[in-house]
Amino acid sequence: MRVDFYHLTRDPAEKLVSMLASKSLEVGKRVLLVTQSEAQCVAFGNALWSDDPASFLAHDFAGSERQADQPILISDQCDAANGASYILLSDGQWRDEALAFERAFFLFTADHIDQARQAWRALAAREDVTPRYWKQDGGRWVEGP
Repeated sequence: MRVDFYHLTRDPAEKLVSMLASKSLEVGKRVLLVTQSEAQCVAFGNALWSDDPASFLAHDFAGSERQADQPILISDQCDAANGASYILLSDGQWRDEALAFERAFFLFTADHIDQARQAWRALAAREDVTPRYWKQDGGRWVEGP
């Protein structure tokens, strides 16, 4: 399993979430977007709606009547009611439940650097996980050492 660590230093999480969700849908993968923050849930919903004026990214929130039909589901739990195979942990909190998915994206800021380092060490010690680190370089993302 692959876990991509994204260190947010310039752009807000909403911008990266839209990009990762769009790329995931392009390869035919459903996404579960997890955060504990209600404000972040709203911000993600708005970003998925309007980040790219040319394309709306269909999504809904966990608990909705049509949650199983959504290609992107926003939730505070790691329960993929939409059958997602990719999970985006967007609030800087690693959850071991993410290991049940095909691929995980872990977004963190400087405020969560200690938790990210702890998660990296634990995951790097596992034979069944390949962690990768991404950082912002100007306006693009590059894989770091």
